[in-house]
Amino acid sequence: MAVVHRSVLPIRSQEDIVRVRKATRESAVVQGFSLVEQTKIVTAASEIARNTLDYGGGGEVEVTLFSEPPRRGVRLVFSDKGPGIADIEQALKDGFTSGSGLGLGLSGAKRLSNEFSLQSKVGEGTQVTIARWR
Repeated sequence: MAVVHRSVLPIRSQEDIVRVRKATRESAVVQGFSLVEQTKIVTAASEIARNTLDYGGGGEVEVTLFSEPPRRGVRLVFSDKGPGIADIEQALKDGFTSGSGLGLGLSGAKRLSNEFSLQSKVGEGTQVTIARWR
């Protein structure tokens, strides 16, 4: 896999979530994604960025544009040092929420991504990786 571009953005406020969405859309456009593909990765990124802020207390996202001929893609790695997720299997179920949301954030982001992984340790934080390619 050849890395075309990599950047790191903080997630500490609502404005940062907007910046993450914008950077994700711009990355998808550069990689030649269709409007539907752009919308899917931006929606997934927005959900995970919001979780990073709301449940992880803030963190960062590393945005990587990659080329793996014949495909190209965008990978986002969200990291926080929050309380972590005690039951990952439960957290990935539709309808599960530890807050006041609909419980579709993690499961929805997983469905919208071509790659999805979640690692978390209670008391240490969470890392969510999503990727979409064309």
